[in-house]
Amino acid sequence: MAETRIDAVAIIGLGRFGTAVARELARMGRDFLAIDEKMEIVQQMADEFANVVQADSTNPATLRRLGVHELGAAVVAIGSDLEASVLTVLALSELGVPVIWAKAVNDRHKRILQRTGAHHVVMPEADRGRRVAHLVSTRMMDFIELDDGYAFVKTTPPDVLVGKPLSDTHIREKFGVTVVGVKRPGECFTYATEATVVQRGDILIVSGPTEKVERFTQLA
Repeated sequence: MAETRIDAVAIIGLGRFGTAVARELARMGRDFLAIDEKMEIVQQMADEFANVVQADSTNPATLRRLGVHELGAAVVAIGSDLEASVLTVLALSELGVPVIWAKAVNDRHKRILQRTGAHHVVMPEADRGRRVAHLVSTRMMDFIELDDGYAFVKTTPPDVLVGKPLSDTHIREKFGVTVVGVKRPGECFTYATEATVVQRGDILIVSGPTEKVERFTQLA
């Protein structure tokens, strides 16, 4: 990987779920490093992904050499080898990776991953990879996509909304999305109106066409 960045992601394990996450991140134009222990899988994926390497992800020294400790997040998509899954999460935790997502195959596996250092644990099918890709690479805190290409997200506000009534931001005209609700720290969600002034630290519920919601959550 030529350059590591805090907004880049490591995807470890290129089975159905890991590949689904990688493909969605690629579609979104996000920077990521894909890792798998099997050379045949790496060779298969090399034509599709720019940064894919063969490596033992359970070895902290190997991950450090690859620059994984400099990335902002990691997705451990190893499912079949539970020992490798747990040791990889432990290695990432020891390296201080800020956000660690991990795939679990059952509740017991989930509990072990959480105790080992995973911040988020999911038990997904391959089609859930899209959701994780959004959550791991943007300000989204949750993402729900409807069948007709329309999405609802929970996210923190970009700078362009902070300190202004929503009517003054022209959010629908500029970004094609709608702020549905706002939650202040220590308060419940309330419906947003044109007079709502968004503050830093608020949590927003935003709706709109999926592609426009994606672009909105990537604003600084």
